[in-house]
Amino acid sequence: MTDALQTHVLHVTTGSGETVADLTRECEAFLGQAAGGRDGLLNVFVPHATAGIAILETGAGSDDDLLAALRELLPADDRWRHRHGSPGHGRDHVLPALVPPHATLPVIAGRLELGTWQSVCLVDTNGDNPERQVRLSFLG
Repeated sequence: MTDALQTHVLHVTTGSGETVADLTRECEAFLGQAAGGRDGLLNVFVPHATAGIAILETGAGSDDDLLAALRELLPADDRWRHRHGSPGHGRDHVLPALVPPHATLPVIAGRLELGTWQSVCLVDTNGDNPERQVRLSFLG
């Protein structure tokens, strides 16, 4: 019998600018090994105070629209009380309240059960920290 809980940590380089990084293929690859064709749940968690996980369409402009909306909602200026790092970095610490640091997704017969246009994405507006970890956990 396989373990009911299996985990894997992804190491993602996001670079020095704002980014939406599609992690769907990495999630599917992990499930191919961890789920063994079983039903269960995939939890995706980013253990950083300045990044989040979003489920959205990518490649058709929605990822750029999300970053534009975040720039409008959370401008990188001097209004933030949290002031270490690059100018406006305080907004990066507010990001996880709008784009949470986790998502839990259904897995059916070992496959990620996403809608037609949905992708699992890491959202990172913090150019001060270009290296991220993302923990994938399958419970089944």
